[in-house]
Formats: sequence, C-alpha cells, structure tokens
Amino acid sequence: MRWWKTPQASVIWTVLRIWLGVQWLQAGWGKVTGDFDAGGFMQGAIAKATGEHPAVQGWYAAFLENFAVPNSELFSFLVAWGEVLVGIGLIIGAATIPALIAGAFMNLNFLLAGTVSTNPILLTAAFILILTGSGAYYWGVDRFAIPYLKDRFRKGGRGYGGNTGAKGAHAH
Repeated sequence: MRWWKTPQASVIWTVLRIWLGVQWLQAGWGKVTGDFDAGGFMQGAIAKATGEHPAVQGWYAAFLENFAVPNSELFSFLVAWGEVLVGIGLIIGAATIPALIAGAFMNLNFLLAGTVSTNPILLTAAFILILTGSGAYYWGVDRFAIPYLKDRFRKGGRGYGGNTGAKGAHAH
C-alpha cells in the first residue's frame, strides 16, 4: 500500500479536504444568500483580453462574450450553487472525487478569466486530493457509500438484485 493511502495519511487528506470544502462553502454561501451576478465578473474578464500582455486569452474572452454573458443568469446560478455543493461534498466526503473535479474546473475557469486570488492554492489542493484517490475520502461518507453503490450496481447489472427481465431466460 502506498503511504498516502494509509489510514494515518488520510487524516492529513481529510483535514485538507475539509479545509478546501469550507473555502468553497463560504464562497458559495455568500453568493447564494446575496445578490450575486456573474455578469460583471465576466465583463471584467473580457476587458482583460486586450493590450500587449492580456491576462485573458482571446478564445476565452470570445467564449465569455458570445456564450457566458448572454447566459449570465444561468452561469450565476451554476457558480453559486456549484460552490455550495462542492463545499458540502468535500466537508462530509460525499461524491468527493466529482466535487474535487468540479471545484478544480471552476478554479481553472476563474484563472482563465484572469483572477488569480486563491485559485492556484485551491486548484493545487484539489489536484493533491485527486491524486490520493480513496485516501481523500477514507474518513468520509464515500468510504461506505462507494462500496455499497458498487455492490448494488453489480447485483442489479447481473440480474441478482433487481428485475432485469432476463431471469429464467438462460440456463444456469
């Protein structure tokens, strides 16, 4: 067993995972309970795409201008609730890997929009936790939920646990 997947090392990953979850939950909760509109942020990112050394690449500014800004209400909703859900998932260790990937994807988009802030730190923490695999959720809901769900899907997929319509069709 690799050292980073041991129960002892997973204590470190749990602390990092919960810290990361709190960062996301705090950021998202302020948006959900406030009057968050991502439109201004996106317009600011588009403005950073000009000059000799633009902070935002032209292709990303074009995406923002032509797709994101016209749908800024949807993007505002997705960002706010995405941050809250990523935070909750990481804090309790449920859907940990999808939450880490979603959080990293948001960090990447914030960086592409020219906002450094804490994004490199949060993105690095997410990558570290993704690389630890099951060590990231050893002390979390996924430790129990993943084996349970795998077992349920295996049984259902073979016709043992559910009605697949194929029972009795083949000799066993």
